[in-house]
Amino acid sequence: MTTGRARHAQGFWVVVAVFGLVMAFATLPTPLYPLYQQRDGFPTAVITLIFAAYGVGVMAGLYLTGHLSDHLGRRRVLLVATAVELVSAAMFALSAGTAVLLVARLVCGLGIGALTSTATAHLGELWSVARPDDGGRFAGVVAGAVNTGGLALGSVAAGLLTQWLPAPLTLPYVVWAVLIALALVALTRVPETVPDETRAPENRPPYRPQRVGVEPSARPAFTAAAVAAAAAFSVLGLFTSLTASFLGTTLHEQSRLLSGAVVFGVIGASALSQIALGSASLRARTAWGRGLLVGGLLLVAAGSLALSLPLFVVAGVLAGAGVGLVFNVALASAATASSPEHRGETLAGMFLFAYTGITVPVVVAGLAITWVDPRLVIVVYALVALVGALAGTTRLLRLGDTAAGHP
Repeated sequence: MTTGRARHAQGFWVVVAVFGLVMAFATLPTPLYPLYQQRDGFPTAVITLIFAAYGVGVMAGLYLTGHLSDHLGRRRVLLVATAVELVSAAMFALSAGTAVLLVARLVCGLGIGALTSTATAHLGELWSVARPDDGGRFAGVVAGAVNTGGLALGSVAAGLLTQWLPAPLTLPYVVWAVLIALALVALTRVPETVPDETRAPENRPPYRPQRVGVEPSARPAFTAAAVAAAAAFSVLGLFTSLTASFLGTTLHEQSRLLSGAVVFGVIGASALSQIALGSASLRARTAWGRGLLVGGLLLVAAGSLALSLPLFVVAGVLAGAGVGLVFNVALASAATASSPEHRGETLAGMFLFAYTGITVPVVVAGLAITWVDPRLVIVVYALVALVGALAGTTRLLRLGDTAAGHP
C-alpha cells in the first residue's frame, strides 16, 4: 500500500472513531432524564421537550449546514461540528436548570446534523482512495453501523458511568468532553478529500440552505417511504425519551444502567439488522422490517399492559431491528425513485420527515402522560406507530411489485 493510500486508510478509521464517539454523545443523557426531573421538579412532558430539542437541532443542522462540506471541505466541517459537540458537553456539565438543558440538546442536534452527512461522505471518499478496487459498499455499511451503533453505546455508557460513581449529572459529560477534545486533535491529521480548487473561495457558490424537493415521478415512492420512516423513527423517539421514566415510575426499576441497556438493545438491534440483511433484496428487507417492527410494537403494547419488564425488553429489541430495516428501505426507495440531479433534495426531505417522526409524537406522548396512565399512552403510541409503519411498508411493497411487473 502506498503512503497516500495508507494515510487515507488511517484517516478512515479516525473518522469512524470520531463519528461513533459523537453519535454516542447524542444519547448520553437518555438514562439521566429522571435525575434531571428530580433535580428541577419538572413533569414528564418536559423530558420529551428536552428530547425534541435535539430532533429540531438535527433538522436545522441538516437543512442549514449538511451540504456545506461539498464546498468548504469535509475535514473543516467535521472539525466545526465536533467543536459544537464540545460546547454542548460543557453546557451539560455546567447546567443548573431546565433552560440550559433545552439549549444544550438543541446545540447537540445542530452539531449532529452537520456531522452526519459530512462524515458519511468523508468515509466513502477516504475508503475509495485507500481501497480503490473495493467499491463503496464497505464504507456505506460501516457508516450506517457507526451511526446507529454509536447511538446505542451512548446510553449504556452513561448507565455505567453513573450507576455507582459520583456526580452522575456531571461525570459523563466531563469524560466525553475530554474524548471529544482528543477527537478534535485526531481530526487535524485526517486527509481532506474535497479538491483544493473546489474549496477555493473564488469557486464557492453563494450560500443557500439545503434544497428540499421531490419530483412528481418520485412522489408515490417518497410518500410511502416518508410515512414508514417517520413511523420507524417515532419508535426510536419513544424508547430514547421515555424508557427511563417508564421503567422508574411504572415498572419501579430505578437502575440507570438498566435504562441505558434497554435503549442499547433497541438501537443496537437496529444497527445489527441492517448489517445482517444488508445483502438481501429491497423487497426482502421491506418484508422483514415490516414483520419485526409490527411484531415488536404489538409486544410493546402487551408488555406495557402486563407490566412485564422481560416482555418490554424483548419487544424493544424486535422493534429496534425492524426500525433499522424500515429506515434503510425508506432511504433506498426514495433514492432509487429520484433522478440523480434531484437525489440530494429528495433524501434531505426524507431525513426531515424522519426527524419529525422522532420529535412530534414524543412531545404529544409526554403531554398525554401528564393526565393519562402511562401504560395506556404507550399502548396507543405503539398502535399508531404500527399503523403508520404497516401503511408505509405495504405501499412500498406494492409499488415494488408494480415496477417489477407483478400483479
